[in-house]
Amino acid sequence: MSVTTPQTRAARTEGLLSARPVWLVGILATLAGAVVTEVFALAARAAGVPMEAASPGATEAAEIPVGGFFGGVVLWSVAGVVLAVALARWARRPARTFTMTTVALTALSLAGPAVAPHTATSTQVVLAVSHGVAAAVIIPVLARRLSHGQR
Repeated sequence: MSVTTPQTRAARTEGLLSARPVWLVGILATLAGAVVTEVFALAARAAGVPMEAASPGATEAAEIPVGGFFGGVVLWSVAGVVLAVALARWARRPARTFTMTTVALTALSLAGPAVAPHTATSTQVVLAVSHGVAAAVIIPVLARRLSHGQR
């Protein structure tokens, strides 16, 4: 009987990810990030945070539907996966370039919730934190995969 430690499980997962194409790891990371972010949003909704936000130029806030966070993460992560695939092919240091670029883009994305008109401050905070939640799940997985070379 063999003993499985957290380190051996992590090593197996690492090996499993490094053997998969970048696009597949990106899709799996995106799905995981979307689920975690939607669960975070559902918890905020259950805690009483109003899930209504307005886009710039709107005259009133509209409800963010259940599943809206999931869809938003999937939509924007497609661009990140395309970036990861391109960097895996052409960048000298794809993992570093991917991490620096996506962290900077995540920081820039915080401007959206910060300036959302007709949106409660608690909702703005949840929106901003959700960007960080998605990034914290997706970016490290793709960066780890990119650090293993092979396309």
